[in-house]
Amino acid sequence: MLAVSLFASLVVQNAVVIAAGAPSYAAPMTEVLAFHAQHRPAVAVAVGLEALNLPLLLGFLTGLHGLVKHRERGGADWSRLAMLAGATLATALASYAVLWVGTTLAADGLTQSSPAFELAWRMHAAAFALSLPALGTVFIGASLAAHSGGVTPRWTRWLGLTGGSLLIAAGAGTLAIADGSAILFLGMPGFFAWFAWLLVAGVRLVRAGSR
Repeated sequence: MLAVSLFASLVVQNAVVIAAGAPSYAAPMTEVLAFHAQHRPAVAVAVGLEALNLPLLLGFLTGLHGLVKHRERGGADWSRLAMLAGATLATALASYAVLWVGTTLAADGLTQSSPAFELAWRMHAAAFALSLPALGTVFIGASLAAHSGGVTPRWTRWLGLTGGSLLIAAGAGTLAIADGSAILFLGMPGFFAWFAWLLVAGVRLVRAGSR
């Protein structure tokens, strides 16, 4: 149930950001400033959902570890890796959310971008970029653990390996992403794969729990 809830929260969070027309990290600072000055409620919802996502993620990874540790040694090792990476991911996402709040608050009353505003935005982008390799490691560890524990089918293992590797590769360009590089889009297929895997794993776990 935690995996399905996390999936639903992530979908809503991304839908809110997309619907509000959030600027990319390559957007000019005038556009970034205008968005944050005009769409404070959307940022508040997105950050609020991030506060929900963190316990859902950590709770899911803890439950997955408890499920697989008695079934197969390799699965327990992979789930342990996922839990450690999840703690790192939670820290990165917390920094990302806090810096987004700072960016939004800094936009209040500004008529043009300031060095402090741009710094907050670039640090927000860097925190997001650093969350990519952490998420990739979570994805790889969780998918291999779930497969080893008999929770998910074989094809999801390759989904995790491929999607997680793309996220890690994209995260290697943290400085470039913070400066607006399109290398960020290298990790986008990994995000979609993570969403799909969460839904598949969550449904399988709910069905197994209802038997």
